[in-house]
Amino acid sequence: MEKGENKNLLLGVFVTVAILIFVLAIYFIGSRQNMFGNTSDVSSIFKNVNGLQIGNNVRFSGVNVGTVKGITILNDTSICVDMKVDNSAMKLIRSNAQATISSDGLVGSMIVNIVPVDNYINEPLRNGDTIASISKIATADMLTTLNTTNENAALLTADLLKISNAINNGEGTIGALLKSEELAENFENSISNFEQAGKLALRTISNLNATISKFDMDNSAAGKIFNDTITAGKIDSIMQNIETSSVQIKQISMHLNAFSNKLNSEEGAFNSILTDTIIASNVEQTLKNVESASEKFDENMEALKHNFLFKGYFKKLERKKARALKKNESE
Repeated sequence: MEKGENKNLLLGVFVTVAILIFVLAIYFIGSRQNMFGNTSDVSSIFKNVNGLQIGNNVRFSGVNVGTVKGITILNDTSICVDMKVDNSAMKLIRSNAQATISSDGLVGSMIVNIVPVDNYINEPLRNGDTIASISKIATADMLTTLNTTNENAALLTADLLKISNAINNGEGTIGALLKSEELAENFENSISNFEQAGKLALRTISNLNATISKFDMDNSAAGKIFNDTITAGKIDSIMQNIETSSVQIKQISMHLNAFSNKLNSEEGAFNSILTDTIIASNVEQTLKNVESASEKFDENMEALKHNFLFKGYFKKLERKKARALKKNESE
C-alpha cells in the first residue's frame, strides 16, 4: 500500500510540475507575442511584405512594442498588415508615424519598424488606425539593379574596346588623325600658320596703335572728326544727303528703265523706226528728196540774182553787207 501511495504521490507531483511548466511557457510565449495584456489594433498597407510572417515583432524606434497579428492580400499591389501594439506605446506613437519592413540584423527575421516623423503632431495613434508605409529597396531589388548595372558596364567595356582597337588600327577619323603622318604634318603646319597669323595680327594691332597715337586729336582733321560734335553732325548730315541722293538716283534709274522698256516695246513708234526696214527706206528717200530740193532751191536763187527784175534788189543787199562790214572793221 505504501509503495502504491508513493507512486501516486510522485505521479501527482510530476503532473503538477508539468502543468506549472506548461503554464509558465504559455505565459512567457504569450507575453513575448503580446497575447496578454492591454493592446490595440493598428494596420498598415504595403506593396511588398518581403518575407514578413505572423508573430514577428513590431518595433517603435528600435523598441519592441507589439507583434504582427495578420497579413491579408487586398489586391496585386496592396497587402494589409495588422499589428497588435501595447497601449503604453500607443500613447507615444503619433498619427503621422510611418511603418516600414526591415530585417532584424543582416540575416534576422523581418520586422515592422514604426518610424516617427519630424513634423510633430499632438494627436496620438488610436485603436483601429491605419498608418502610412514606406517601401524600402529590398536586397533582391538591389542585387537585380546591381546585376543590370554590371551587364551594362560589360557591354560598355566591350564597345570601348572595339573603339580603342579601331583607333589603334587607324580606322575612322580619329584613327586617321592618330596614325596618318601626312595629317599630323598638315595639322602641325596649320598650327604654325595660326601662330604666324597671330603674330601678324599682333604686329598689325601694334602698328595701328602707334598710328593712332600719332594723331593730334586737337588740331588734326581726324581728331576733329573724332572729337568735334559739330563736324560729326555735318558728316551725319552728309551721309543722310548721300542716302537721299541714292534713293533719288534709284528712282531715276527705275524711270529710265521704264522709258527704255517703252522704247524697246514692239508697239512704240521709236521701235518701229529702228526695226521696220520700210520706214527706214522711206526716211532715207525723204532725206534724199530734201537734199535735192535744197540744191534746186539754191539754183533758183542763183537764177533770180541774174534776172533783170531782181538784180537791183540783190545789188542793194550786197552794198548793205559791205557797209556793215566796213563799220565793224573800223570799230
